[in-house]
Amino acid sequence: MKNIGKYEIVKELGRGATSTVYLALDPFNNQQVALKLFNFEHSHNSTTAKVFRKLLVTEAALAGKLSHPHIVKIYDAVIDDEVNYMVMEYVDGETLERSSEVDNLLPLGRAAEIIYKCCKALEYAQSQGVIHRDIKPANILFRGESDIKISDFGAAVIESQQTTQVVGLGSPAYMSPEQIQEHALTHQTDIYSLGVTMYRLLTGKLPFDATNNYSMIYQIMNIDPPRPSMYRPEIPPALDAIVLRAMCKDIKHRYQQWDEFARDLVAYIAESVEPEAKIFDTEKFDTLRSLPFFHNFSDVELWEVMRISVWNKFHKDERIITEGDSGRHFYILAQGTVKVLKQGRLLSLLNSGDCFGEMAHLSDKDSKRTTDVVSKTDVTLIELDPEVLEKATQGCRYQFSNAFLHMLAKRLAVSNIRISHLLSDTQDSS
Repeated sequence: MKNIGKYEIVKELGRGATSTVYLALDPFNNQQVALKLFNFEHSHNSTTAKVFRKLLVTEAALAGKLSHPHIVKIYDAVIDDEVNYMVMEYVDGETLERSSEVDNLLPLGRAAEIIYKCCKALEYAQSQGVIHRDIKPANILFRGESDIKISDFGAAVIESQQTTQVVGLGSPAYMSPEQIQEHALTHQTDIYSLGVTMYRLLTGKLPFDATNNYSMIYQIMNIDPPRPSMYRPEIPPALDAIVLRAMCKDIKHRYQQWDEFARDLVAYIAESVEPEAKIFDTEKFDTLRSLPFFHNFSDVELWEVMRISVWNKFHKDERIITEGDSGRHFYILAQGTVKVLKQGRLLSLLNSGDCFGEMAHLSDKDSKRTTDVVSKTDVTLIELDPEVLEKATQGCRYQFSNAFLHMLAKRLAVSNIRISHLLSDTQDSS
């Protein structure tokens, strides 16, 4: 098979009972994609075939709807009597299943960071009216140290979709009590399933040890799971508490919102994980969201800022910019204070949220730096290359332009006040 529709088949990536996944090339956009080709004729049960077709229709309805760096994008779908396939973003990685095995567990901080990213992705999906309903390690793609993408939205509930949803879907071990009882579902069912996924990622074990689905369902409904630290003693009480709250059977005591879940993970990482030279993405995202410069950026745009920026830490009294050097990179202070010096004389102090070096970028040419910038305290800096920024999405570029305008207007207002004071002092002295 050389082509499916307009897509050129490169190789087979894997196959299951009702579908085969290929690596393919989209010749129009010149990009690699994952193409899932469905064959419902292999199902000997017409009811099962209808269910799988329903799943395909549900996921196809999300084409172009969910645009988030931690959700697999759906580009295209074709559903008819002759051929049924879906075209998705190609992710060169594996699922979280291997990292959920006892002999291949991740460090606690990395596991918490992965779950944090899942929280933010599913919070975004909820904002778009989508509940996943089948969160588990097999549906979370993983590459690098902590980069993830959630996939397989076939079982999702879509608020804007008027058709009847297929019930009884999901993996029993990861299903919430309300999902088992086929109650109306909210985002809290995904919170529960992500709690189970976190349990597995931390311990390599499921919270309930069952030999069949009936036993599993009974335990989910009636038995409290052991603390994760029972299987992995180095897990601290704070992390135990996060997992068990996410998995609480009573939705009144479960996390009410994704942001609560995410905030507890940030607090755990900040307080319990040893500082590293590399800054955790949880810290980066939380920092960006707190800085006035990024006030109008959406969550998706903040993830893009993280992707295109370089974060560095400097100790007190380290030189960051040297007068006379050339360059167009600009910097935003994430934490700490820097001194701006001219021939050794202090011109100003800049604090968290302030920007410097941007005039070279705004002038659109390499120019000589006119001041020295030296750290007054330990600082964390966000460095941006204008050439990389030019390749960012239109929305992200717009937000940067808007932030620069606000910043320049604020500086102009401050300058006007200073000039007024100087003029007033001059008139008084005369």
